[in-house]
Amino acid sequence: MASLIGTTIEFYDFFIFGTAAALVFGKLFFPDLNPLAGTLAAFATFGVAFAARPLGAVIFGHFGDRLSRKRMLVTSLLMMGLGTIAIGLLPTYAHVGILAPVLLVLCRLLQGLALGGEWGGAVLMAVEHAPANRRAFYGSWPQIGVPLGLVLATGLFYLIQQLPEAQLESWGWRVPFLASGLLVAVGLYIRLKIEDSPAFKKIKATRQEERFPAATVFREDGPSVLLGALSVAAANVPFYMATVFALTYGVDEGVSRNTVLGAVCIASLIQMFTMPLATGLCDKFGRRPVLLTGCALTVLMGFPFFWLLDTHNTAAIYLALIIALPLCHALSYGPQASFIPELFPTQLRYSGAGIAYTLGGLLFSAPVPFVATALLDRFEGASPLALYIMVAGVLTFVAVAIARETRQDDIAWSTRPAPPGDPRAAAALVAYDA
Repeated sequence: MASLIGTTIEFYDFFIFGTAAALVFGKLFFPDLNPLAGTLAAFATFGVAFAARPLGAVIFGHFGDRLSRKRMLVTSLLMMGLGTIAIGLLPTYAHVGILAPVLLVLCRLLQGLALGGEWGGAVLMAVEHAPANRRAFYGSWPQIGVPLGLVLATGLFYLIQQLPEAQLESWGWRVPFLASGLLVAVGLYIRLKIEDSPAFKKIKATRQEERFPAATVFREDGPSVLLGALSVAAANVPFYMATVFALTYGVDEGVSRNTVLGAVCIASLIQMFTMPLATGLCDKFGRRPVLLTGCALTVLMGFPFFWLLDTHNTAAIYLALIIALPLCHALSYGPQASFIPELFPTQLRYSGAGIAYTLGGLLFSAPVPFVATALLDRFEGASPLALYIMVAGVLTFVAVAIARETRQDDIAWSTRPAPPGDPRAAAALVAYDA
């Protein structure tokens, strides 16, 4: 529950920015640009956070692997909440000129740093506390925070955008950002009551902490970082295509904002139930078979997704989003919470999982709205966008096919031996085992 509530709040904060970038930020913070350039600039600001996330993963991973998983989860939640509330209080370009987009970028950087530390800690607290035969299922709960946060963000924006255009652009867009403060208070209350995981307590008790975990990850587990980063492509590209870019694409193609927002909201609600089902299959059959199935379906959905959107038919648009999120994304995203952390030993797991995941986000999430908008303007058709999704599915398929299956690993013992000549660590390990 602590992992779920935290990731829900943090991804809510993250997604309200993406929704606002698609709907209003171009006009409010980049008014001197033409509509296309303004949209691109707003999406570029959205992508800034992904550039900050790997740095957040390194910083939070360092202290999470050395000091405490719990402390880092509390810190990341506070940072994300403060960054989001600050956005809701920002003056627009009409009030302070160029300072407005500068402040927006700084707040977005703070969000990115926080989310860089959030995901790794949240999934580790779930997976490292889980029974050995239920790790993927337990790991799915912080993953469910993504669609749940998206439902909250999209649902609130759905209500806010019913306001007249003038009110939406003057004060309405601020409401979802300021409302985050209430959610953060609830999340902090829950997270302050949890304990560090048994696997991490063993590392502390046996004095096996790494001095510089991030450096050790790159030096000794570089292939695992690469495989983990590539494993997110099949989930991230279609996800951000469906949840961020589709808002702009749909409106430009003559589809009502309400229709697209409603479809995203319903599809995300359904995904909250399909993701635990997908990870239940991971615990039974392994991570690789489920991920490979998700990749194959992602490749197949590329063209049909845009064919359905282009019909302008409400039922077809809902079907497109349901295929993209509760089916393809659930199968390719849910298993990542167990697949990626299990690639790393316990004393490097916070750093390794966070770095791999955030590098994947930098490569396969941040560019999506920007690249998709540019491709659509250049080619005036959805075929390049469909190919973009298909390439992402192929990349993840290859990475997962190369990776080893980790379902049977005992992650509590997935540690490196005590350094040679360290009698204190060796004695502590003997005492701990006894």
